[in-house]
Amino acid sequence: MKVVVGMSGGVDSSVAAMLLKQQGYAVVGLFMKNWEDDDDDEYCSTRQDLVDVASVCDVIGIDLEVVNFSAEYKERVFADFLAEYEAGRTPNPDILCNSEIKFRSFLDHAMQLGADKIATGHYARVREWHSDGRSEFQLLKAEDGTKDQSYFLYRLNQQQLARTLFPLGNLYKREVRKMAEAAGLHVHDKKDSTGICFIGERPFREFLGRYLPARPGEIRGLDDNALLGEHQGLMYHTIGQRKGLMIGGIKGNQDSAGEHDAWYVAGKDVAANVLHVVQGHDHPALLRDRLDAIDLNWIAGRDPHTHWVYTAKPRYRTSDQPCEIDAIANGRAQVAFAQPQWALTPGQSVVVYESKVCLGGGIIAA
Repeated sequence: MKVVVGMSGGVDSSVAAMLLKQQGYAVVGLFMKNWEDDDDDEYCSTRQDLVDVASVCDVIGIDLEVVNFSAEYKERVFADFLAEYEAGRTPNPDILCNSEIKFRSFLDHAMQLGADKIATGHYARVREWHSDGRSEFQLLKAEDGTKDQSYFLYRLNQQQLARTLFPLGNLYKREVRKMAEAAGLHVHDKKDSTGICFIGERPFREFLGRYLPARPGEIRGLDDNALLGEHQGLMYHTIGQRKGLMIGGIKGNQDSAGEHDAWYVAGKDVAANVLHVVQGHDHPALLRDRLDAIDLNWIAGRDPHTHWVYTAKPRYRTSDQPCEIDAIANGRAQVAFAQPQWALTPGQSVVVYESKVCLGGGIIAA
């Protein structure tokens, strides 16, 4: 069976390719270049990553293909990224990048190369499940709960999962690094990539300001509408943000030690270009027990049951939160949580689980 592995130059995709080769698959590595603008060594490590991929492929003995999806990335991912920020929301480009580039453009290209399957270094699992005379492919959480990436893959569908392998799904990150070192892969201690998918880690305000005009406006207290300061652009702020508001020291509520409560972003009035803030981490405006989600994707191809007890993650770095889906209609879902959630953020994704099975999810609208 021929498997094309998406390789980034990191330890995860390198070990994924190595394991598949050891398991007897006919493996081809594929390196994707997806960003052309200001592709330099300061922020975008494409050249070094390609060198690393070539070295790994040489060590494990597989062929390497290189493809450029920059046009597709700009059209399908980056344009949406900018539109969301312009609308006052906070998008998650990694999720769209997975569904549109890694499991669409990459998958299509791999099939043209004669692949039977594709594989990536994601920490997740796929299983074929049979129930009530029906067969489906399920997306499962990784064995390593601290590295599980199913949240970022919730937009995949049956056709994509049927053709995908996740060789690292049952492994822990520390095991992956040890395997790489034992095999003589020089990337065994390479730092994990961070920042915007395929663009890298860079000064965010400066980067975003190149593509969207900054519109300074007022910062006002949500409770009393008092003018507290000026923001440099709503796009630079997100719900729950504390740092960078530049309004510290303004008198307000005091805690038991006599210190003034910190200010947090609680909302945006895009039409008036006003940033609303509140004092105190546990201000009621930052706590909500329900949300509306749009742009839904259910991996099984059908809606989950309403009023069943599920869990959901309203952002990646949160633990699973008990919830119910109250309603699904007209492309929207209403999710109710057992406990109030802090700083639910429009533009981010809420992902629903039934035990270890990722059911899908949608974009937080309100």
